[in-house]
Amino acid sequence: MEHGTGEREGLTLVARKPCFGLPTACPNCLPVYIYLRFSKIPFNLEFNLIHPDSDQIPFVESGDRVAYNNEKGGVIQNLKEDGIVDLDSGVSGLPEWVSTKAMIESWLADAVMYELWLGSDGKSAHKIYYSDLPWPIGKILYFKQVHAVKQLFGITSDNAENREEEIYSRASLAYDALSSRLGEESFFFENRPTSLDAVFLGHVLFTLHALPETSVLRSKLLGHANLVKYAENLKMEYIDASSSSSSAPQSDPSSSAARNGPSYWRSKPKSKPKKEKSEEEKKFRRRAKYFLATQLVAVLVFLSLLGGSDDADVDLGDDDDVMGFD
Repeated sequence: MEHGTGEREGLTLVARKPCFGLPTACPNCLPVYIYLRFSKIPFNLEFNLIHPDSDQIPFVESGDRVAYNNEKGGVIQNLKEDGIVDLDSGVSGLPEWVSTKAMIESWLADAVMYELWLGSDGKSAHKIYYSDLPWPIGKILYFKQVHAVKQLFGITSDNAENREEEIYSRASLAYDALSSRLGEESFFFENRPTSLDAVFLGHVLFTLHALPETSVLRSKLLGHANLVKYAENLKMEYIDASSSSSSAPQSDPSSSAARNGPSYWRSKPKSKPKKEKSEEEKKFRRRAKYFLATQLVAVLVFLSLLGGSDDADVDLGDDDDVMGFD
C-alpha cells in the first residue's frame, strides 16, 4: 500500500461491475469484497467500467493509501500488513492452512481461468469484462486475452487435451480435499472466517453463478453438497443480508478522483441532481473517447505483431470457435 501522511479515512473498494446476481462478478474482486464483509468494516464499493484489462483491479483506497491487486501480494495481504484488518491472526502460520490456501489460489484459480477463457463459449467473460465497450474493441480484447491464457498455460494444438485433463483433475482433487477438511463446519479453521474462506467462497460463488450450466468445473463442484451448502449459508449471512444494510455507505466519486488509482469510476447508482450528474457524464464521455482511441491503437499494434509470429497459426487455430458470441 502506498502510504500518505494523513489519517486513514473510510475504505473504498474499486472493483469490476456487478452481474450474475453478484456484487462484483470479477473472480479477483469477489474475494476482496467478501474479506471486507467478513471483517465488518464499513467500506464503499465503486466500479471501474472502462479498464477491463487492468491487472490493478481490484484495489482498495484508504485515505492517501492505495493497495493494488498486482502489488506486494495483492489487496488482502496489504490490508493485513497495514494493520487495517487481519482475519488470519493465529492461523496463518499453520502448515495445513498455508497448503490449503495455496491449493485454492493455484489449482482452483487455474481451473476458473481456463473455464472462463478457453473452456466455455466466452459469454461470461464478455459480460464481466467487455460488455461496456464498443463491440469491435470488446471482441478484439477478448481475442487477445484468449491468446494470453493459452500462452500462460502452455497450450498448443498438440497438448490441448492433456492440459485440459490435468487442469480439471487438479480441480477435482482440490474439491475432494476441501470437502473432507470442511465437513459440516461453517468455516475451514477455528470456526471463524479467514482469508482462506474469503478466497474459496469467492471461487464457489463465481463458479456457481457466473459460469454456464454446461461448465465442467461447475458440475464437479456441485458433486460436493457440503461445499455448496457452505457457500449458500455464507452468501446469505454476509452478502445478501448486507446488501440492504447501511454498513457500506456510498461515496461521492469525485472524492476519489484525486487519489492514486485510475480516474474513470462509477459508484453504485444513487440519486443526484440532474445538473451535477450531466456535468459528470460530459467529463466521463471525454475521457472515454480518449481511452477507446488509445485501446484501439494498442489492439492494432498487437495484431500487427501477432501477424508476424511464426507460431500464431498453431496457438490461435481454434480461437474463432471460442469467440462465437451470439
